[in-house]
Amino acid sequence: MARVPSSAVAAAGLVGGYAVARWTKKRPLGGVVLGAAGIVAGREWYRRGGVPAAAGLGALYLAGFAGAHPLAKKVGAWPAVVGAAGVVAATAWAVADRG
Repeated sequence: MARVPSSAVAAAGLVGGYAVARWTKKRPLGGVVLGAAGIVAGREWYRRGGVPAAAGLGALYLAGFAGAHPLAKKVGAWPAVVGAAGVVAATAWAVADRG
C-alpha cells in the first residue's frame, strides 16, 4: 500500500477538523479529527526526523490551528484554515517527506 505523506495528513487534519466542526456544529467532533490526524502525522514525523522534527512540526501544527482563529477575523474562515494548512503542509514536506 502506498504511503500517504505526512504533509497531506496534517493538511487534511486542519481542513477536515474545521469542516467537520462547522458542518456538524459540534466543535469537539472537529477536535477529534484534528487530533487524530495530528497523532498520525506526528508518528511519521518522529519516525522520519526524531524528536526535533516531531516537536517542531507538532508545535507548528498547533500554531496553525490556533493562528487560523484570529486570522479568520481578517480574511475569512476558509482562507485562514487553508492558508494555515498550506504552511504546515509545505513545512512538513520539506522537513519529513521530501527525503
